[in-house]
Amino acid sequence: MRDEVVGPAGPTTATRMDKFTRQMLEQTGLLGMVGKSERGQIAIDAIKDNRAVYLMAVGGAAYLVSKAIKAAKVLAFGDLGMEAIYEFEVKDMPVTVAVDSKGSSVHKTGPKEWQAKIGKIPVVEA
Repeated sequence: MRDEVVGPAGPTTATRMDKFTRQMLEQTGLLGMVGKSERGQIAIDAIKDNRAVYLMAVGGAAYLVSKAIKAAKVLAFGDLGMEAIYEFEVKDMPVTVAVDSKGSSVHKTGPKEWQAKIGKIPVVEA
């Protein structure tokens, strides 16, 4: 793929990996994961316990994500192809911290924060 380190690097829906998150973090030493969608409490607890992070990428932005990957190396499960665990060297990757190392999830804090802001906006009657 010309000068690309990897092809399109679109994130997968992370919730399907929730039941494997603790094992992956504890047995591999991963510091973070990239995916899309929110994570369930079982994954959030594993992320917190292992002081890791979950970074969320925008679905459909695989080209932009791939442009941020400067080097790639398969670390584990190479036989799984695109589902293998990779170590990426990245620069300016367009992701958001969705679950931090203390277990704070933007999917839980965000709605409360925005409800407080939106609730203060006056409703204009038509």
